Amino acid sequence: MVNYKDLGLVNTRDMFAKAIKGGYAIPAYNFNNMEQMQAIVQACVETKSPVILQVSRGARDYANINLLRNMARGVVEYAHELGCDIPIVLHLDHGDSFETCKDCIDNGFSSVMIDGSHFPYDENVALTRKVVEYAHQFDVTVEGELGVLAGIEDEVSSAVTHYTRPEEVEDFVSKTGVDSLAISIGTSHGANKFTPAQCTRNADGILIPPPLRFDILKEIEVKLPGFPIVLHGSSSVPQEYVKMINEHGGALKDSVGIPEEQLREASKSAVCKINIDSDGRLAMTGTIRRIFDEKPAEFDPRKYLGPAREALKKMYMHKNIDVLGSAGHALD
Repeated sequence: MVNYKDLGLVNTRDMFAKAIKGGYAIPAYNFNNMEQMQAIVQACVETKSPVILQVSRGARDYANINLLRNMARGVVEYAHELGCDIPIVLHLDHGDSFETCKDCIDNGFSSVMIDGSHFPYDENVALTRKVVEYAHQFDVTVEGELGVLAGIEDEVSSAVTHYTRPEEVEDFVSKTGVDSLAISIGTSHGANKFTPAQCTRNADGILIPPPLRFDILKEIEVKLPGFPIVLHGSSSVPQEYVKMINEHGGALKDSVGIPEEQLREASKSAVCKINIDSDGRLAMTGTIRRIFDEKPAEFDPRKYLGPAREALKKMYMHKNIDVLGSAGHALD
């Protein structure tokens, strides 16, 4: 058993309370390798933002749980070396079973998500409660989910969206004891979050997605005043990276994300954690594709992963400052 506090990590409890009070959201950035991790930490140190480092089930298998634990320890020391001891959470994204959550808790994760949203309501409650009971023994915080997001990302997949029912949230939180709740109000997983039929097109032919259901969010806030709410599938799919990918050999069609102004609005509410994964993939892939196309003789990974890391850092800094409002709040 490795306790996250011995690694220098924190859980989400105080972090979320400060975010709700301050009208901003904590960035929850997924990572799979060292360059992504470096970019996240550099961006958050330079903007003095707290951060949640997210590991999906797929990333956990890809990177190895022991390496992840030691990377987390290194991340804390790296942030200190860069000049700011920002609060850092290591979080399991979309845990699918009690066993997966337990293994992460036992290996130094400070927060876990148990996603039972695809189960019938009572099964979701029972599974979530089981994870909470184990996690809280070690002061690890737990995120549950009600409602289903459409889209595909890693091993998470659904063809349709099922919006969260506000009438269920109070009962769910009461019965499970979760510390935060992921809801479905129109966000979606992946880089193709909406079909063209769901969108309109502007004069330039760019797809405009349907707006988020802020009416549902407001109903949930009434039912759960001051309770931490989470938005998954909140990448904005920057069109400059979609264009970069397609101009250098890629084939992304009709990729569209959540408008940043809507995320900024959400972050001023009880939404205190916003998950962003696809944007990082796009920035990294676009930069690497461009370098491979422009410099076909290049074979030194540092010469393409380094610029990709810089592109990620720049994008994450923008998110912290202009979208989530988390910049400057690391030392609150």
